[in-house]
Amino acid sequence: MTLPPHQALAGPAVVDGVDVDAVAAAVAACAGVSALDGGLFGEAATYVPGRTVPGVVVAGGRVTVQVRSQWGIPAPDLAAWIVVRLIPLTEGRPVDVRIADIDDPPAAVSAVGRRPWPDPGLPPA
Repeated sequence: MTLPPHQALAGPAVVDGVDVDAVAAAVAACAGVSALDGGLFGEAATYVPGRTVPGVVVAGGRVTVQVRSQWGIPAPDLAAWIVVRLIPLTEGRPVDVRIADIDDPPAAVSAVGRRPWPDPGLPPA
């Protein structure tokens, strides 16, 4: 048995009626999203012939997206922006947003030498 060429495998990735490529593109273009995140072992990805779509999972009647957030973006706001953006693409399915990681603070913030959290006042170790 021979398999078709790799180019023939590429094409729109539709899972349960949801175009996961369109979902990935919409999420990646969302303000505050640094990148889609497939997870350490690829657990948050859609596997289609010849490739994967990291950060998007369609299963159990839900759409789950996993992202890396830009620094300083409130998590509830980012999740709401993503959900609103995906409403036309998910055909009424609930959308779950996982924020797997956050970008490091800009160099200007860390160069000041201040911690991003309050000093608890403990003695040095």
